[in-house]
Amino acid sequence: MKARMINSHVSSVGAVDWDRRLFDSLIPLPDGTSYNAYLVRGSEKTALIDTVDPAKRDVLFENLKAFPKLDYLIAHHGEQDHSGEIPGILAKYPAAKVVCSPKAKGILIDLLAIPDDKFIVVGDGQTLSLGNLTLEFVHTPWVHWPETMSTYLREDKILFSCDFFGSHLAQSEVFVTDEGRVFEAAKRYFAEIMMPFRTAIQSNMTRLKDYRIDIIAPSHGPVFNRPAMILEAYRDWISDTPKNVAVIAYVSMHGSTERMVSHLVSALAERGVTVCQFNLADTDIGKLAESLVDAATIVIGTPAVHVGPHPKAAYAAFLANALRAKAKYASIIGSYGWGQKIVEQLAALIPNLKVEVLSPVICRGLPRESDFAALDSLAAAIAQKHAALNLV
Repeated sequence: MKARMINSHVSSVGAVDWDRRLFDSLIPLPDGTSYNAYLVRGSEKTALIDTVDPAKRDVLFENLKAFPKLDYLIAHHGEQDHSGEIPGILAKYPAAKVVCSPKAKGILIDLLAIPDDKFIVVGDGQTLSLGNLTLEFVHTPWVHWPETMSTYLREDKILFSCDFFGSHLAQSEVFVTDEGRVFEAAKRYFAEIMMPFRTAIQSNMTRLKDYRIDIIAPSHGPVFNRPAMILEAYRDWISDTPKNVAVIAYVSMHGSTERMVSHLVSALAERGVTVCQFNLADTDIGKLAESLVDAATIVIGTPAVHVGPHPKAAYAAFLANALRAKAKYASIIGSYGWGQKIVEQLAALIPNLKVEVLSPVICRGLPRESDFAALDSLAAAIAQKHAALNLV
């Protein structure tokens, strides 16, 4: 993509990656992504905010070829999808200085071997004049690395927010054009990347209340010219209160666990609980993560494999634990043939979850009437717990 104007002196000069389908060899990208870099041209100085993933360096340099001079390179974050082309930019603009937080300096030296004398380290709230424009640096640690910061362009009230408020979404327009589509992509992005740092984000959101923000320009996805949409969404996602949602992630080898899941889903629906069901044999892990943003209850269904849980069920438990979902309750259902330690092994995988474990339902072989009755009791307990939290 060619450079796209945000206003008369701010341009988006990064790259849209339509075809990338996996991030960090881990995160699925069904809608591609973008690596947003922004050029801010003041009356005296020019600053580039972030770079791009090295795979898209040619796009960045093509978009910068009309600008023979660059004074500052603002480095918000050390990951290479933001910082990877800093060495290339410094080679093209040898007089430019890298502006970053104190913690970012060490990370950038370690990852990219940038010389020490190329840095200007800025504190929280410190400013940098471009002449008629003023950049204010806002430290936003643990969104989602310890060194991350944002930049506020005072005169235009633009927040360049780095990964904060981002979305993995490729589109040709610079601004949000379909709020529903962007909401979905941003929620998925929050779930996969930001949710483990929910409490840190609560603190950073509180800090942003002191700023009037007319535009949010993140490092991934489109720019928000109606920032209330994403700010309201984040306030919901980072809250401590879940919704009346039960997530059931399961895998079944011979049909017994699948029968149990089907019964439990129906029993929960009859009691007014919204259910998100995922067959772990073939599911979009990003969608599973997204559902955990709202879940009050997580149920893992699994057969026994060598007395323990199926590996894909174990991965689901590991994922929920790593993402630090705010669920309040959890349970386990499943079946076995000759022996099992499903409950003990899965429970050991979720130490980060502050959940009350509701009575598991584990049967030998095919589920019988007594097992279905136990599933009904589990559904009733989940519904009652949700009601007690005023989620219904």
